[in-house]
Amino acid sequence: MKKYLIFDSGPLINFAMNGLLPVLEKLKKDFDGDFLITKEVKSEIIDYPSTIKKYELESLQLENLLKKEIIKLGDLTEKQINELRIKRENLMNIANNTFFSNNKSIHLLDKGECAALALYQILEGEKLLVIDERTTRMLCENPENLKKLLEKKLHSKISANKKNYNFFKDFKIIRSTELAFIANKKGFIEIEDSRILDALLYALKIRGCSISEEEIEEIKKLN
Repeated sequence: MKKYLIFDSGPLINFAMNGLLPVLEKLKKDFDGDFLITKEVKSEIIDYPSTIKKYELESLQLENLLKKEIIKLGDLTEKQINELRIKRENLMNIANNTFFSNNKSIHLLDKGECAALALYQILEGEKLLVIDERTTRMLCENPENLKKLLEKKLHSKISANKKNYNFFKDFKIIRSTELAFIANKKGFIEIEDSRILDALLYALKIRGCSISEEEIEEIKKLN
């Protein structure tokens, strides 16, 4: 059975900004499967950032991983490409019409996240989504908690079309922090210091991975 990790842009940018792309390469070589991205994610991590001097170095490093096939675009047939486009638009429409404030729908997801979700739906085999962004994960894992978070953030009563929850309940997600934990367990972090895991997890949190301090402590207990 084929195995896939399907990456949203956030974790790849996070690894690049923390100088951890060599670690990602070691994880790929140890993984009996493919690290996949969509064309939407490629645009977010390589094409657009390459035009901005501030982000050009990271985009070149990620482009090099693509050339080396450490990360790959999904090898889809024309039929699957059309199917992905339809699923992407459908998922985006559903996600962005799930929660409402003052009778107005709340925008949750964009094309990049929804393309990754759509690719997950199309591919057969063992698969995980790698997503650091909180909204997407909460929509998939605990939409009621997302509703409460939106109420707190917007200072408004939120209504929900709970039938939409079912469209997102079957996605399995991990974060860059879980990948860092695995890399450390496998000895891919070539720094012998008892503080390295804590430093890794907090570096990824600071650069954009949605993880609480309590969750970091739980991961450290597993080490």
